[in-house]
Amino acid sequence: MRILITGGAGFIGSYLAEAYLKRGDEVYVIDDLSTGNLDNIKPLMDNHKFHFVNDTVLNRLAMLELTGICEVVAHLAAAVGVRLIIDDPLKSLHTNIVGTEIVLDLANKFRKKVFLASTSEVYGRNSKVPLNEEDNRIYGSTTVARWSYASSKALDEFLGLAYWKIKRLPVTVARFFNTVGPRQTGRYGMVIPRFVGQALRNEPITVYGDGTQTRNFTYVGDVVRCVMALIDEPRAVGEIFNIGGEGEISINDLAGRVKQLTGSASPITHIPYESAYQEGFEDMERRVPDITKVRNLVDYRNTHTLDDILHKVIEYERTRCELSSQRVAN
Repeated sequence: MRILITGGAGFIGSYLAEAYLKRGDEVYVIDDLSTGNLDNIKPLMDNHKFHFVNDTVLNRLAMLELTGICEVVAHLAAAVGVRLIIDDPLKSLHTNIVGTEIVLDLANKFRKKVFLASTSEVYGRNSKVPLNEEDNRIYGSTTVARWSYASSKALDEFLGLAYWKIKRLPVTVARFFNTVGPRQTGRYGMVIPRFVGQALRNEPITVYGDGTQTRNFTYVGDVVRCVMALIDEPRAVGEIFNIGGEGEISINDLAGRVKQLTGSASPITHIPYESAYQEGFEDMERRVPDITKVRNLVDYRNTHTLDDILHKVIEYERTRCELSSQRVAN
């Protein structure tokens, strides 16, 4: 199979590209490297079945050629991360909405299957536990930039499902719940790599808000296996699926666990949301997925506990810091 992965130099996209190559498929990646990183795909560059295009999904001509070549489009390209969304909501809206429309329109032109990556953010402030795919979305005011990302991804879902309903384009949608693992960057607000980096440097581990908010974390390898299974499953077409871990942990407890596992001397400090982001910032109290639907369809399983994930991230970040120190010393 030939698969096009938009955003394939990003965190999840690079793991997905690697998995398809291991399966023997041919992989085409387009990424403008705005949040992706060449280091993520550097080990893949020598594989003759891997093809990288440094461009944006907003370039319709580039996307036209790539979509025509491939049988499946896995659309992961998006403006992601709370920090990036707060700093530049216009880019988030434009990239997510216009980019998805281009992907769907060209996939429809060539009648290619589409996997559309969405997010648990679409549930907004709905704190029901667990959240299933049919639950209501609860957003704040349009004056709060935080909700621009959630709204744009919800519109992406509407577009995808409309292409399926009206044009019978085979589209599958999945909502990711806090996918984590080695190679993820804390640059745009992702909490685990940020905490681990601070702990290893013995800097204060900074918790935003009061830290009582809870989250659910999913290992990237499990997410990738699930994405591939959904793409291969004909019954997934026209459906939305949660992909997430099991259990929840408060951000305070997460900070304490990172400190313990790293053996760090870092103090744990709290920063008001207004100082971390902007005045009027709103967050979700809880975000826990119901994964019954995806588990029943493709036998989805979580193979990594939170401690397993943290150990992998700590090992990766520790190695990265050591290599960086060696380069400085030399």
